[in-house]
Amino acid sequence: MNSSLKNGLKLTGIVLLIGLFLIFLFRYTTKAYSPEATVIYQKKGLNMEVFYNRPTKKGRKIFGNLVPYNEVWRTGANEATTFSTNQDLLIDGSLLPTGKYTLWTIPKEESWKVMFNSKMYPWGINLKEQASRDPDFDELVIEVGVQKTTLPVEQFSIFFDEAEDFIYMNLAWDSTMVKVPIKKREAP
Repeated sequence: MNSSLKNGLKLTGIVLLIGLFLIFLFRYTTKAYSPEATVIYQKKGLNMEVFYNRPTKKGRKIFGNLVPYNEVWRTGANEATTFSTNQDLLIDGSLLPTGKYTLWTIPKEESWKVMFNSKMYPWGINLKEQASRDPDFDELVIEVGVQKTTLPVEQFSIFFDEAEDFIYMNLAWDSTMVKVPIKKREAP
């Protein structure tokens, strides 16, 4: 093997190592600022799970600024947020079949659109920093009203609670919360 070919292979190896290091560093630092979380609801045979990354407010105005109004948001940070269910659900009265979905939202001042998308995406945004969501794969789109929180929520949070006959998937950050009403679909 001639020396120029050896040098070229060495250079290629060095570039690949640097590239892998930078990818690792990027993923590690983004996870440090927006750590992963998994929220699980299990009751009477129903299992729901949400996997997401939790960005922090850090004194910033969130909705209408950091997260623009009327634009698709990956509903967290880093990877696209995922929602899975082991049973068919009625979400705000509409059917969501058993399965795993990516969860997207369009925040507005008075309401949010919430989209359950059947496609899995490797990251929540593309290189142009736009949401990776392809609307052709939306399985269900609903719109829910915005509620104001009494105290600001520092770190983006998703959690389940129950009231009356519903399970609510709550999305809260800054002074904003939306409640997604969920019911287990009973067999016909």
